[in-house]
Amino acid sequence: MSEPRTPVFAANWKMSHGPAETGAFVERFAARHGPRGDATVVVFPPAISLAAFAAAASGRPDLEFGVQDVHTEVEGAHTSGISAAMVPATGATWGLAGHSERRREFGDTDVDVGRKLVRLLEVGLRPVLCVGETLDEREAGRLATVLETQIRDALRPLGREGRARLAYAYEPVWAIGTGRTASPADAAEAHAIIREQLVRAEGCDAERAVILYGGSVKPANIDALLAAPGVDGVLVGGASLDPDSWAAICAAGR
Repeated sequence: MSEPRTPVFAANWKMSHGPAETGAFVERFAARHGPRGDATVVVFPPAISLAAFAAAASGRPDLEFGVQDVHTEVEGAHTSGISAAMVPATGATWGLAGHSERRREFGDTDVDVGRKLVRLLEVGLRPVLCVGETLDEREAGRLATVLETQIRDALRPLGREGRARLAYAYEPVWAIGTGRTASPADAAEAHAIIREQLVRAEGCDAERAVILYGGSVKPANIDALLAAPGVDGVLVGGASLDPDSWAAICAAGR
């Protein structure tokens, strides 16, 4: 029998909280959320606030953080781009790849996402591969096809060691920032599809892989979502921007 997976509570601040707001947030959150050894707490601030988060959380090594996105290239003439190689110096240890907003607003393809996973792994960061379907895709009965394609194509350039280091986040695009939330049964169905894909993918440790749910997660629904089969944690957007709300979410399951 496999060991239970350590729950992960991840906050994606997107384009919110500059350096000053980040310092104030961490101070208030840390006062309300004590270290817990049975879960991992990760925050993904905007890149401009990585250093501020590191400074504010310097006394709380239990609060981990990561970068929201990196460029597909190592370096070069890519104005506004952030190389993965630049990130470890901030103290960050995680990185997102394939978030639906990057796919929609910036045209990131599954091939691009795979290249970003490679870059993150090259510098020792732990990637979170985001996958999920749009409302049209869901209503057309394409949930499994979309998830399988996104995972297969993103994993293609990764070796066995890299694949074993990935975490995953299922984010139904129709439930991001809309107030709509997939039911626990919806989340369980999608997570089961993802884990089955990992069983079939060479080099993936399907039993140990952490799969997060992301999409309008709030203090009011966190317990039900965490209780759903196969849900190992959450990737939270809007509700993670308030330190009190985020503390309540991170207290779930204690």
